[in-house]
Parts: sequence; structure tokens; C-alpha cells
Amino acid sequence: MKERSQELIDRMKTAEVSTWSDIEAFLLDLEDSSMGGSVSKEEFNAILSKGVAFITYEFGIDGVSIEIFKYAECLEGILGREGSSLPLHFIGGDFHDKADVVLKPCWNRFHVPGLNGWSKWYDGKWFSRLFYEDMPEGSDASKEVAVEMWDQAKGFAEKISAYLRDNEISMLVPVNIPTNPGNFPAMLALIMVTEGLGTYVLSSNHDYYWEGGRPASERGADEEAGPRDHFFKNMNNSEFFPLFKKMYPWNGQRWMQVNINSAQSDALVERFGFKKEKVFELGTAISDDFFMEFGPEDAKLSRKKMAYILSGGKPLIKTKPIDEHLASLSDWMGEQHPLACSYKETVTYDPTTDGTIYCLQPTRVIGRKRIEMDFQMLKSLFNYGPFSKAFADNSELQLVVHITGPVPVEHQADLETVLNAYKDLCSSVDEGTASRIFIAFSVGTEDHPALEENGLEPMTIEQIYRLATVILFPSETEGRGLPIVESSACGIPIICSRYFPEEVFSEVVGEGLSDEEQIKYLLFPEGNYSDEFLAEASELLLDPEKAEGRKAHNKQAVRLRYSTEMIKRKFELFIETLRNL
Repeated sequence: MKERSQELIDRMKTAEVSTWSDIEAFLLDLEDSSMGGSVSKEEFNAILSKGVAFITYEFGIDGVSIEIFKYAECLEGILGREGSSLPLHFIGGDFHDKADVVLKPCWNRFHVPGLNGWSKWYDGKWFSRLFYEDMPEGSDASKEVAVEMWDQAKGFAEKISAYLRDNEISMLVPVNIPTNPGNFPAMLALIMVTEGLGTYVLSSNHDYYWEGGRPASERGADEEAGPRDHFFKNMNNSEFFPLFKKMYPWNGQRWMQVNINSAQSDALVERFGFKKEKVFELGTAISDDFFMEFGPEDAKLSRKKMAYILSGGKPLIKTKPIDEHLASLSDWMGEQHPLACSYKETVTYDPTTDGTIYCLQPTRVIGRKRIEMDFQMLKSLFNYGPFSKAFADNSELQLVVHITGPVPVEHQADLETVLNAYKDLCSSVDEGTASRIFIAFSVGTEDHPALEENGLEPMTIEQIYRLATVILFPSETEGRGLPIVESSACGIPIICSRYFPEEVFSEVVGEGLSDEEQIKYLLFPEGNYSDEFLAEASELLLDPEKAEGRKAHNKQAVRLRYSTEMIKRKFELFIETLRNL
């Protein structure tokens, strides 16, 4: 590997690149020199047991990072040698504080500055140049961006190839970098490194650029733009765009593709010409802890722990008026900390009381999650006679909408939309009612010193779900839709949208399977809220005991379809497939 690493670096240094065509020619030359041929199973496992690396834009508490944790633990069990554990490495452009929740202390981290994606990739300058600004074919702008992408990729490639060489890593698991183009030179570097070193690659693909994106020319006059249309901005640049399509994802000799749904796999095979035997799906796995039975006292314990987290260490939560939070939002974005907001006045509330209706949105705050729809739905509920009357007649009732994930810095405007939707809800009801409606943000925080001081353990993801009366999940687009599976395993009812791609939603909830394997849910309406929907939603929030039959059904449906044994069998298949590439 040492010789191939040095050869790659020498070839990059001597390459003359001034256009996109020069980059494509370099990649073609690397393909021709890559090595192939299978080895014995024993020899292959010995090679991989020296170390496996995961690489993605950033590690935190998001859904992708949580899935990586599951994959890593599975590989530890398969490739760990007797008497020693598998060395695992995690390469990223950022490691958030919350990454400590999903990355074990014994796992190695390698920070590559600039490897982050989208607006975090050098403040978004080059992402904008590629996907938001005009880059005409043959123009000075096109040549300038091509040279810059090459120079950045060389820098990334030198760092990554040296790390793989020094740690004897022969298998790389890139997650989303090869499919969701948040950092073009990061992907270019991955291709050069893996082809140059002959690295085995298990590409884990959660999102593709064409999911929710297509050229404006393919949309009707009345069709709204998709959230990923920008990736087609410069499709008429015939030097750049064919290279872009060839790279995302890369069909390398030692590359195999692992998708999270069958629609993605069908697209690779039917539209992009990938060999079917190198394309697989991997569903999520649910740990046994999700299926543990819990009662009202367990739910109260979770809410007690969360109260310490949201209050900065106090047993009761003291809120911040929403207008004050909006006024200082930019400061809060820079150093996000848990907090709860009320409508007008500072209020102290106890989330462990029997009258707490707890609506949990277990996601980050980003536009495609459409969290503002939570408040639009609740506004309709408070205008629905039976629910409004029940809330008005019982002064012990209070309602919390809790969003668990952080807010990416580029999504401050999306957070403002959510906060203003909360304000709109509160302004639509009388002040007495509004004073009992709260919005909370835990920004991925699962611990606080006050927990240990009071003899309590840090929270787990399973315990966070136990906070909820109901899960809210009105997403516009998802690669999988993990909260549907996790909430169902915990036995918490969910109100969710039929997100795009529809076939993915259908696959997650089990449409077409036997009734016992299908997840039951309440569908978020896309238009007006019918009395039928409002009646069912009211019952879920005000009388959750009536949903016990649905809860038991969903737990069993998830148990039948998502297990840790399934993910282990899949990875054993992937390793055997790589061995024969």
C-alpha cells in the first residue's frame, strides 16, 4: 500500500489539469490501473481486521451518524479477531460535541478540515459556484472552478491516502458523500484514493441528488421546485455535468453500493447501468432496548431527566418568551443549548405532571422536515370544538412540542419559520390557553451534570421516545423515515406525512405485506384538516390509552421486520461480495 500511495501522490503532482475534461481523463487512467482478483475468505478477513474506516461530512447526533454507529458495531462483531477488537476509524470534516453519544471513546477519529458539506464547505462559496451560479461551458468561470476542485481534491487525497496507508485500512465505508454532493472535491478525492490504492469500498447511500431534484425543464408550469433542483443548475455544461453524473455515485471496480430502499437500487441498475450483483439494500436495525415495555412511571422518569436538561440543571423548566428568543436567535445559533419557550411571559412548568400532552418531533430543524406543519395541525385542533373544550375545561392540561435535534447553521431561516408558526398557533387561541403551550429544543443533548448529582443516568434514544404522547413527523422527503420505525418499536403512535419518494414510505410502513407486518399510523393531511382526522388526533392526545391496540400491533410489526440479526447477515453478504470483486 505504501508504494501505491506514493505513486498516487506523484501522479497527482505531475498531472496538468485546467478543465473538467482533464479531471475525467485522470480518473479514466486511474481506473485502468486499478487491481482486481479475489482472495480466500480467511486472507480477506485478515486484511479487513487490520482496520475499517467510515467517512462522511460530519459526525453528530443526526440519523446518518446513528446508522453509522449500528454499522460499526456490526462490523466489530464480524471482523474482530480473538483477543483483539477491530480497529475502527471515523474520518470527517467535523465532529460535533454530540458525536460522543454515537462514537465510542475507543474508536479513532481523523478530522480533515474543509471536508464538511454544503454551506459548511468553506462557507458555501464553492457549493454556490457549482450549483447556484451560472458556469457556462468553456467559460473562464468553468475553468476556474475545475482547477479549484482539483486542487482541493489533491489536498484531501493526500491526507486520506496517508491515513489509510499508515493505519493499514483496506476497506472504506463512505456514507452519503458519493450520492449527496455536498462537497465535490471530497468525492473526487475518494475516487482517486480508492482507485489509486485498490481500496475496497462499501458505499452506504442514504440520499441521492436526484431524489427531490430534477431540471426545471422537466417540471410543469404549475409544479413547485424540488429541494434538490439546484444540482441540475449547470447540466448544460457538457464538460462538467457528464463528469458529475459519472462520479455520483462512482461505479468502481472494488466499489459496491448499499442503498436504504429498493427504489434507489432500481434506479442504479435501470437508469445508470450498475451491475445488479453489486447493488444491495440495507434496512435499519432496531436494538432490543426499543422494544422494552414501559409504563407511566417510566415515561415520567424520562420527562424528569429531560426537565434537568432543558432547564440547565433545575427540576422545573423556566421558559424564555418567544419574542426574546427570536431577538437573540443569531447568538443562540452560534452556541446552541437546550431551552424551552413560552408565548408571552416567562413561565415555570413541570413536564412530569399527568396533564402534559407531549408532542415529540425527533429530527433536526431543516426545511424538508416541515416542522411548521406541527403547529398548523395543532392550530386546527385548538379550533376543533371537542379538543378546544377539553383543553379549556381542564386547567391542568399543558402541551409541549419538543424538537430533539440541533439546527444546522445554514438552516436558521427554517428555525425562524418554526418559531413563527408557534407564535401563530398561540396568537390564535385565548391567552389562558396560549400560556399552557410550549416549544422546547434539546439540540441533541442527552446528559447534564444535574442528572448524576440526582442519581440519574444519561438519557438514551429509547428513553427520549418515552417522553412522547405522540410522535409528529410531517417530512416532505426522506431516504428512509427512521422515526416511523423507532416510534413503532417503542409503542408510541405517530402522525406522519406520506413523504417523497412515496415508494420509500410505502416500503417503511409495509404496504403490500401481511397485515401483521404493516405499521399503523395517522396521516398528516396535506390540505385542510377533516373532522375525521381531528377526532382521531384528539383521541391520541387526550386519551392515549385507547391506542393500546395500535401500539401493540406496531411493536410486533417492527419486531418481525427489523432486527439486529438481519443487519449482521447483510454485512456478512457484503463482505463476501467485496472479496470476489
